[in-house]
Amino acid sequence: MSTGSLLAVDLVIAVLAASAWLGGGAASVARRRPLALGLAAVALVATLARAITITALARAGWWFAAEKVLIAVPLSLAAVAVAGPRLLRARGDVRAVALALLFAGYATGSALLVTVLHGYPASAGAGLFAVAGVVAATVISGRALGARPSRPVSRAAVAVAVAALVTGTGLTVAPEATPAVPHDHGFPAAARISAEPTRRFTLTAGTTTVNADGRDVAAWAFNAQVPGPELTATVGDILEVTLRNRDIGRGVTLHWHGYDVPNDQDGVPGVTQAAVRPGQEFVYRFRADQAGTYWYHTHSASDVGVRMGLYGVLVVRPGPVGGLDVTVPVHTLTGRPLPAPTVQRVEAGVPVRLRLINTDSTTHRYALAGTAFLVAAIDGVDLRGPTPLVDTAVLIPAGGRYDLVFDAPATPVSLFVDGRAVYSTGPVSTTTGAWPVLDPLGYGAAAAVPWPRFDRTFTLVLDRGLDLRGLLPRYAHTVNGAADPDIPPQVVRRGDVVLFTIVNRSQVVHPWHLHGHHVLVLARDGEPAAGSPLWLDSFDVRPGEVWKVAFRADNPGMWANHCHNLAHADAGMTLHLMYS
Repeated sequence: MSTGSLLAVDLVIAVLAASAWLGGGAASVARRRPLALGLAAVALVATLARAITITALARAGWWFAAEKVLIAVPLSLAAVAVAGPRLLRARGDVRAVALALLFAGYATGSALLVTVLHGYPASAGAGLFAVAGVVAATVISGRALGARPSRPVSRAAVAVAVAALVTGTGLTVAPEATPAVPHDHGFPAAARISAEPTRRFTLTAGTTTVNADGRDVAAWAFNAQVPGPELTATVGDILEVTLRNRDIGRGVTLHWHGYDVPNDQDGVPGVTQAAVRPGQEFVYRFRADQAGTYWYHTHSASDVGVRMGLYGVLVVRPGPVGGLDVTVPVHTLTGRPLPAPTVQRVEAGVPVRLRLINTDSTTHRYALAGTAFLVAAIDGVDLRGPTPLVDTAVLIPAGGRYDLVFDAPATPVSLFVDGRAVYSTGPVSTTTGAWPVLDPLGYGAAAAVPWPRFDRTFTLVLDRGLDLRGLLPRYAHTVNGAADPDIPPQVVRRGDVVLFTIVNRSQVVHPWHLHGHHVLVLARDGEPAAGSPLWLDSFDVRPGEVWKVAFRADNPGMWANHCHNLAHADAGMTLHLMYS
């Protein structure tokens, strides 16, 4: 069983245990003896079963079990120690064990709330708050049942509650919390390229209406089209892109996703520039020195802006290219897929490159039917020694890009995304739903890791938790127990080799994206990468997974480092990498 499955099973068992204890207590109050004893038996079994899941999670990594071992286990033991003996001695009126069963329910339920509302890391404040809640609920229940607690018990309840408040709840203040990232981050702007641009583009952001799956829908667009104009260049070109905002009230910027531009060209409002407001413009200029498939999108209110259509394709080619070169950006606009690119039949033998781009916030499944193909590049970086694939699907994370290459066969070819044809040279009847999925960590020819050691190491534990720092509480996506803007930045020096360990203890996928750098995948769940070196800028960290990735810090500035499910980023899962 995977760690992600264990996390889900443990959560279900915890809910079952708490519900059964509380249900048994309620049945005891109602003097329904068989039901009360039956539910208590279920609760005991479920509580003991958690010992198995918690042990397995601890073996997978302390990140997955910290609050369970330190808080849930003691509270569960207290539940069994209090309720078990009283159940064994129960005679006659089952109402006599009601308070003990309710106590057990409060104890297991409180531990469950710590996992759901607080998560990682475990803290003394969270533990004390859990205990205070259990004692307070038990005292109130005892009074309701006519059992007055002793004065020492009442005093103990107050003492624990005060201690919890003094030490902090663990829900409102994250360890080492820092102020929000300032607008003026103190780094000098990158030297502006003084040479004359060889490729000039103008992108005007504005509201419009576009056709999506046969229906006109409201959109935000560059140059009144979704996707925006495809920007192309050849290695050595100097690009100049003028961004204008016609009427997008929340402001716009251009982030060059996966393209490692100088920091002042990265397009992150409040970090590298101010958002471009209606009537304003901003000029981006950088050298095209990275051949590959990339894309651009607004980074101002990016969750809404990208979803509404403020994105486009950036392709940098090494030189003149023969054959057919097609970009296939996949996007869902207001719940409707955008039209596929128009494709004509290709003569047999013509080389074809499909540049697949996932511009949505969730993973898509791609399947190329009718021909063998190579995965030539991922995230703009060529793979080493790719081998032919047939009847094999690929999963592309949010923001990710795969380049598929093949020689056009004499028979039709179709590309399916989640079962929907988005590119076709003719009808293909193949069913692709059962095809195996390529694991890129084992594809292609391996090479040695270029660094013998690491100068900086950081661990990012991805989770959910209650964030009370703002005006209104929110259930945030968190990193190491904190939510943006209270996540401490990762500080590196130029030239450092940096190791990231990224742990997902939540129940959802987090496509991770570091700006300004590609990272080399070293391992996933303890298994070293065995295929071509994978230099990625977007990769899915699935529930329960642990990724180890590394990079050399060679692009000074302050860089966003966030989940590219943009709703998650907006809900707190954003931090920053900064150079000292």
